[in-house]
Amino acid sequence: MSWKMIYLARRNPALAPQAFAQAWREHSALGRACRNVQDRVLAVAQCSRVLDLALPGASADHDGVALLALRDGESARDIWNDSETLAVMRPDEPRVFAGYVRDFALVGRERVLRDGARGGSAVIAFVRRPTALSKAGFDAAWCAGEPEPWLDAPALRHATRVVHNRVEHTPPPGYDFDGIAEWWFDTPAAAVAAFGPGGLQARLPAALAGMCDPARSVFMFTHVTHSRP
Repeated sequence: MSWKMIYLARRNPALAPQAFAQAWREHSALGRACRNVQDRVLAVAQCSRVLDLALPGASADHDGVALLALRDGESARDIWNDSETLAVMRPDEPRVFAGYVRDFALVGRERVLRDGARGGSAVIAFVRRPTALSKAGFDAAWCAGEPEPWLDAPALRHATRVVHNRVEHTPPPGYDFDGIAEWWFDTPAAAVAAFGPGGLQARLPAALAGMCDPARSVFMFTHVTHSRP
């Protein structure tokens, strides 16, 4: 399974929601000056919250999700100690975000359940397990077995790509999620149509029952506003 770094970001409150994606693109461009960032981060998708369409059940408490494909597991730790990153990118982080990236970044291992094309929109679920379910029990169900139970949901039959990420390492305080799901669609409108008027909670995979504490989980409705390659 591939390694990833995943941000669940809030914007700097001084930025209007409509200005966040551009400020984030400007921040990402600084990475071109950092040799080790270019070496360790193989691909990036910056997904900003959709502002002009509603998906009932989606969170408005955060502003974006970054999905970074990493070269290896060591990169997830080493990148925080890289001198170029500390000198070039970290000073710009408070301009864009409500804090430093390290404080809202998680490390995951990716399992692709449907290996289709990544569309222009993603519903991204940051899942917290119920307290009665152990981490080992959650991981065993989230990352093992046949993919069909996770794909056989009304909305996900229309998803172009489905990915489960198992959270590794110790997450930052306040971000103690157990799994992160990516449900990709061609467009935001296609995602809204797939979930229908009942919204997220009515059309989630039945396999999530007993594994997800909805009150403590976060569901983001996003579109891709920057990517490389």
